Amino acid sequence: MFRATAGVHPHHASELRTDDLPRLRELLAAPEVGAAGECGLDYFRNFSPHADQERAFRWQLELAVESGKPVFLHQRDGHDALVAILKDYLPRLAGGVAHCFTGDGRELHDYLELGLSIGITGWICDERRGQHLRELVREIPLDRLLVETDAPYLLPRDLQPRPAHRRNEPKFLPHVVKVIAGCRGEDFPTVAAATTHNALKFFGFPDAAAR
Repeated sequence: MFRATAGVHPHHASELRTDDLPRLRELLAAPEVGAAGECGLDYFRNFSPHADQERAFRWQLELAVESGKPVFLHQRDGHDALVAILKDYLPRLAGGVAHCFTGDGRELHDYLELGLSIGITGWICDERRGQHLRELVREIPLDRLLVETDAPYLLPRDLQPRPAHRRNEPKFLPHVVKVIAGCRGEDFPTVAAATTHNALKFFGFPDAAAR
């Protein structure tokens, strides 16, 4: 069984029109769709102007509130603006996850204070860019921790033997969980079971409560 998300990435925010919202509302109503997004702000690449990104983000937050679905959040170089906008919709939101978290301690604690879950990817396996995450991941409550691929991107750099390609795949998630468990001083089965339960609950799988 799978779950999808339905939303418009901030890169494409300028393409989202009010005429598109009924179709997005329809998608979010489908039981196979577990969250609204990936939506948010990307002030790094700026493929859409900030005003368009913020408008599209607010529209999607409204739809998330209406649908009762959590939000799958993208943020790059727009942390303070994203937090300010999110605060306008709490506590009406059914939750959310800071997707592919790579930020600093201030950003992490801002997200935790907002009640968000935190998504960790193979970025934590990158000796060049992910070292700070090895410390910060200890500060994430276990019931708020999610593990993601961001496939086909963010292939863990410390895989041995290294694949002949650079395509990330779900089969590498156990390696990421192993690294996270080591950083947290916890065993692999504990982290694997907890993050699986968290994902099932977040995306609305019917058997989540039984696990």
